[in-house]
Amino acid sequence: MQVQLFIPCFVDQLYPQTGMNMVKVLEKLGCSVTYNHKQTCCGQPAFNAGYRDQARSVARKFLHDFDGQGYIVGPTGSCTGYIRNFYDKLFENSSEHNLCNTVQGNVFEFSEFITQILKKEDVGAMLNGKATYHDACGALRECGIKEAPRRLLSHVAGLELIEMAECETCCGFGGTFAVKYEPISIGMAQVKMKSALATGAEYIITTDVSCMMHMQGYIDNHRLPLRTMHIADVLASGW
Repeated sequence: MQVQLFIPCFVDQLYPQTGMNMVKVLEKLGCSVTYNHKQTCCGQPAFNAGYRDQARSVARKFLHDFDGQGYIVGPTGSCTGYIRNFYDKLFENSSEHNLCNTVQGNVFEFSEFITQILKKEDVGAMLNGKATYHDACGALRECGIKEAPRRLLSHVAGLELIEMAECETCCGFGGTFAVKYEPISIGMAQVKMKSALATGAEYIITTDVSCMMHMQGYIDNHRLPLRTMHIADVLASGW
């Protein structure tokens, strides 16, 4: 199966290994993965900040970088949810309208693509330890992703998955929210970490590296016995 790889900004700049691990898993599952090195941002930061014209310009490039042919898979529910739910508003009654609709229908977050399209749940991964799962806002609220990551993690050999209280509560990142409302953002991370620590977990696993970055920053600053991991890194472990 042909897959076009979508690498969001945070993965490109801060977590490149997560992108490589996503390719590793997809190829193991029989996918032929291609990567257009000309791709850039999907435009979400500009859109969320209210700069619609600038967001449209970046989104237009995204549409043409991903020509709409075949599946587009990325390691993020945030960018995937933005493309699915807001691109049509940017390109309504425009010459890119049809291309926009095609791309929206073909873009998938990594874990949902594996479970919904490839129909796989056990990828042969192994990671010893206890983990809890954080429902990233973009994945949960904009893509409806809830069970897919949990089903995949349930098949990871050696991994004990423990649900935490507040699993669906925002970690406090929210893009520019963390900058504009830093005290609130830190307070939300504190609530999330208390819930995670109460489970006795060693790992907090999620679908979005932006959440990972925010939570790991709090963990490091407070020297907590936790480590954040992207689900692609977990699924690429042990083989």
